[in-house]
Amino acid sequence: MSRKVSPKEVGATDERVTVRDVAARAGVSATTVSRVIKGDYPVAQATRTRVLRAMRDLDYVLNVHARALSGASTKMVAFILDDVTGPSFAHVAKGVEQQATAEGRLCMVCTTHGDPARELAIVEAMREQRADAVILVGGGTMDDTYRERMSHFAHALDKAGSRLVLCGRPPLGEDVPTTVVEYDNEGGAYAMASHLLSQGHRRIALVGATADDLSTTRLDRVRGFMRAHESFGVPHDPDLVVPAGFDRTDGYDAARRLIALGAEFTAVFAATDMVAIGVLAALREAGLRVPEDVSLAGYDDIPFAADLTPGLTTVHIPTEELGRTAVRLALNRQDRQHVVLGTHIVVRDSVRPPARR
Repeated sequence: MSRKVSPKEVGATDERVTVRDVAARAGVSATTVSRVIKGDYPVAQATRTRVLRAMRDLDYVLNVHARALSGASTKMVAFILDDVTGPSFAHVAKGVEQQATAEGRLCMVCTTHGDPARELAIVEAMREQRADAVILVGGGTMDDTYRERMSHFAHALDKAGSRLVLCGRPPLGEDVPTTVVEYDNEGGAYAMASHLLSQGHRRIALVGATADDLSTTRLDRVRGFMRAHESFGVPHDPDLVVPAGFDRTDGYDAARRLIALGAEFTAVFAATDMVAIGVLAALREAGLRVPEDVSLAGYDDIPFAADLTPGLTTVHIPTEELGRTAVRLALNRQDRQHVVLGTHIVVRDSVRPPARR
């Protein structure tokens, strides 16, 4: 039976077990141990088994910095998102983790809290750690300085054999080496606004997005909303486009402002399902029933959207597929590196034709 051996027993000069210690324990050269660790050169199975056993017996811990200097991959995928508590983000993360595991990679999750500067700093840190792929999730800013800096990192990652992956956001440019996995964000908003218009609604409030927003996600949803009105020949009231964040409190506060202003509307299209939940609370607080008095629609199709009363009509995003596809394409470059996944509306009970007045 094998036992743990301290570094002193194998002649180490400090507390950290080295490649040479492992080599001495396994009876092979340090080069052979390095080849087993990197997995970039054929090693006989019996020899590999001896090396792995020695690493286990000595409790060998890989020196990540030394490995980075040698140009070796860390067998890691970095997943960067705004907030881990967002239901849709959580399901994208699930897809990333599933595919990363299938590809033999660890998955590191990092959050930005909506700060573009923090996002750039994390990308740089993951480049230094030599992650196999750095996946950015959610709407990115359209600021020129940000885009220029992110494009620089994309080139640097590509040169190092890694990949910047834009998941749920558009490309940085044709000459920027990235993997892009997005969904038809504008098309989803167009389909939902068209559904509301086809039900007879002519005054639809859009809560959670504005036309001058720098977020690509919000901007695309505004474009789809506006395009649907143009297709139906229905003018939209700019006062019914209400800026807000993407969570429940934001939706609640925005809807209360809308109601306090005495705005006339028969339907609300919320930029996310979480915003829709906040809007629903504000409408009920004001004595308005959904859908009898006001129809309500969301975006994302988070798991409990169907469990609301009434069930929320919303736009379905293939969240887990986004995550899986992002990892698969980034690690298998022979595949097409720009994929647009489809969205569709899910009709439930929160929308009906407006009541006659």
